[in-house]
Amino acid sequence: MKAGIVGLPNVGKSTLFNCLSNAKAQSANFPFCTIEPNIGVVNVPDARLEKLEELVNPERVLPATVEIVDIAGLVKGASKGEGLGNQFLGNIRETDAILHVLRCFDNENIVHVDGSVNPIRDKETIDMELQLKDLETVDKKLEKVKRAAKTGNKEAQKEEATLMAVKTGLEAGISVRAIQIEKESRAEFVKPLQFITDKPVMYVCNVDEEAAVSGNAYVEKVKEIVASENAEVIFLAVGTEADITELETYEERQMFLEDLGLEEPGSAKLIRGAYKLLDLETYFTAGVKEVRAWTIPVGATAPQAAGVIHTDFEKGFIRAEVIAYNDYVTFGSEAKVKEAGKMRVEGKEYIVKDGDVMHFRFNV
Repeated sequence: MKAGIVGLPNVGKSTLFNCLSNAKAQSANFPFCTIEPNIGVVNVPDARLEKLEELVNPERVLPATVEIVDIAGLVKGASKGEGLGNQFLGNIRETDAILHVLRCFDNENIVHVDGSVNPIRDKETIDMELQLKDLETVDKKLEKVKRAAKTGNKEAQKEEATLMAVKTGLEAGISVRAIQIEKESRAEFVKPLQFITDKPVMYVCNVDEEAAVSGNAYVEKVKEIVASENAEVIFLAVGTEADITELETYEERQMFLEDLGLEEPGSAKLIRGAYKLLDLETYFTAGVKEVRAWTIPVGATAPQAAGVIHTDFEKGFIRAEVIAYNDYVTFGSEAKVKEAGKMRVEGKEYIVKDGDVMHFRFNV
């Protein structure tokens, strides 16, 4: 599961990516790694993991991770191949969620590609390019579907009506995620086409240091304009975040944050936000060898969660021994949780809850 950072040139995308790549503040023990020049595997900050480490005192600790992709800056005309257009649109299609960086700060020394700072215009520029690409997709599909619908095929007629609603919405400048379509039709006819503007999005407002704690007027405008989109908006001072990651020690970074009036780096919020945007959650395994956070999609069953560790665990799943995170912390150890009768045994139908501490029994 990957989240892609997008935006116009010079809005702070690469600085943000580098910032996340050096996010030492929340993952001092775990290095960032780059799979390819533009893909980073970033640790998800989670205070629960630190608490479990404190209680269990394991040999090693492994956090959950999320993949972040730095995508080249998009320019007007990208849908027609301008700039790195086609490459950009290909890269973004491969991601599961979008982190859309908007410049929300004034600085005469940093040139804006369109000559002035206006995050709403910037958002619309990118939206339009992505919507034009989605229009191509829907038009191609409609050609085939219309032929089948003319023969009286009821399913094809239903699909045609849904796709026409998508086309009409896109032509009116509405992203697919914000077009009103009934749930079943969306799942059946819209999701398989993987429209770029149907991907979940988080708007990342890049502000200056003065606005790092409370945001600014630009941020408020962005919140206003995306209200109908069911999208999240966060703001962070990317330049300042980059300065924080340059500091050598945890103590220095904490002092810097305190001086700014921040409890944690904005990058930590962003990483957690991206994780949530991708519809992911975490369960834990806790033993003296290792305390580890495992990533699963929201709604995963116990066997599916076991399969994340190893496919054999899913194939031969017998049962899961489950401790709620709060019970683990309250009683302080697995043994004491058992004594208190708070460990549950769950079967194949169990839907894993975020924060469950689990142990699997399997037979292969």
